[in-house]
Amino acid sequence: MTIETETTAEHDASPGAKIVVITTGGTIACTTDRDGVLLPTVSGPELLEPVAQRFDNAQLALEVRELNRLDSAAMTLADTDAIIAAIHDALDDPEVTGVVVTHGTDSMEETAIAVDTFHDDPRPVIFTGAQRSFDHPESDGISNLFESIVIAMDASARGIGVLIVFGHAVIPARGATKWHTSDNLAFATNGPEEPTRAEPLAPTALADVTVDIIAAYPGAPRTLVDAALEHGADGLVIEAMGAGNVGRELAIAVGEALDTGTPVVITTRVPRGDVHGSYGGAGGGATLLQKGAIGSHYFRAPQARMLLAVAIATGAHPATLF
Repeated sequence: MTIETETTAEHDASPGAKIVVITTGGTIACTTDRDGVLLPTVSGPELLEPVAQRFDNAQLALEVRELNRLDSAAMTLADTDAIIAAIHDALDDPEVTGVVVTHGTDSMEETAIAVDTFHDDPRPVIFTGAQRSFDHPESDGISNLFESIVIAMDASARGIGVLIVFGHAVIPARGATKWHTSDNLAFATNGPEEPTRAEPLAPTALADVTVDIIAAYPGAPRTLVDAALEHGADGLVIEAMGAGNVGRELAIAVGEALDTGTPVVITTRVPRGDVHGSYGGAGGGATLLQKGAIGSHYFRAPQARMLLAVAIATGAHPATLF
């Protein structure tokens, strides 16, 4: 579902609306230092102040909770756990209408789908951020945050899972992918307009789970798989070529990993389309799936890794999450 939104100067919230804004850093909270380097320096209250002025305070209560100030490329699964816990804590308040999370764009798609997998509440959770810093003359962060709050108050956002609101678009977390490094419309989706959500799971810590992503390419050696397993990988995501194919040597190692019980998900480096097993041979997609690998469907490697980590942590069969 991708819905265009329109920013207006003022927005009257429905009576009694309460939105919790959880800030975690990212470009939206960055300013430029004397060397031209972006650093997350803007506090949660500072970030929310110019947005709050655009609402009628008598009809909307805005609460900001600053969790951290991180570059999202530096996030770990422990940080993901902290965000999930903060969201569930906010939703423990029955008066809360919805939650908005500000987050760096580099790993927003991963955190959003992890939250979605554990989100068993009709109230919306919205992720947003910025491509331009807080102090940029054409910063997009305030507009994105404003629109996220508007969507979080909208009844149509209830019961459909976690959303990313960015660049005037509303995108379901499931299937979302960062498609451009600098364009204001940072995110697109590989999923259907209304993706089917897996049954939500009870929140479970992810920090102790290790899932490695291995990129396939012509001639990729088996040592990529061997090294990951030797260093304690609990599961593997293979970013295959085409619709899900890898070379012979890598395929042999993947088959051996499957034989020992290591869960393996096959995704693709191709930007669009589903993973499907059409080809035979040692590294063909059909062969890998027959050996027990799981096709990622429309999920690309970042979200496939997160879904596999959730499956391992909770004991769910990985196929049920894809």
